Amino acid sequence: MTYRRRENWKRFPELKRLKDLSTPPKEIYYTGNWNPEIFKKCVAVVGSRRMSEYGRRVIEKIIPQLVLQKKTIISGFMYGIDQYTHQICVESGGKTIAVLGWGINVKLDGYDKKLANKIVESGGLIISEWEEQQAAHWTFPARNRIVAALSSEIIIVEAAMKSGSLITARIGNRLKRKIWAVPGPITSRTSAGTNLLIAQNKAQMWIDSFLTSEKITTGDPLLDLLSNEALTTNEIARKINIPVSEIGAQLSLLTISGQLTEREGKYYLNNAG
Repeated sequence: MTYRRRENWKRFPELKRLKDLSTPPKEIYYTGNWNPEIFKKCVAVVGSRRMSEYGRRVIEKIIPQLVLQKKTIISGFMYGIDQYTHQICVESGGKTIAVLGWGINVKLDGYDKKLANKIVESGGLIISEWEEQQAAHWTFPARNRIVAALSSEIIIVEAAMKSGSLITARIGNRLKRKIWAVPGPITSRTSAGTNLLIAQNKAQMWIDSFLTSEKITTGDPLLDLLSNEALTTNEIARKINIPVSEIGAQLSLLTISGQLTEREGKYYLNNAG
């Protein structure tokens, strides 16, 4: 793919949020069809490179709703939560901006190349502040500041205690962006960072917007099963013939949304019968 440079980017109103940074980029390089409208309602969605099944399901719920709200989704184009965010956004008919942690002219291959092509073909952008810079430890935190600055809201889906996503959250807080964190199982390392953000009041818990508005009361085999008796994860998986990993992710979401309660390893349907 060919790329171009947005010279003197400070003259472009759509990039005015970058001026909030103490060290804004000197230049912006990009691939795609530059459309100022894409920058008007931007939400960053970022998370762990070690995406769990729970994180996957959360992305599949959050992103389509943001697309319906005509939001542009920004993420960091790394494997895991970031790339899956871009993928689901494109598949949902939305626009997404991928901010690279390396130079725009660094060659992509395999899935990275296919995803980049899909982003551009769907009207999104690939951007970087560098032309030839190779990826390094320092380039990813530098990228995170651009992700945070361009967004009005930041949603952290999964993050370990030393995750780069927490850097994005800290930058977002300094820039006075709205920070959301998706709570996760207390046994999950990839949810430790998001749970801590919520506990320390550094992020608002993201549940009502996509969970409590989606109460499943009929037609769901898991909830139908629990309407009769309390069961463990293994018992549920065995009865409805679904892998334990998938059942665990669904149980976590339903518990957070208030539809289920877990006690001593068994799940109870709230307000059953």
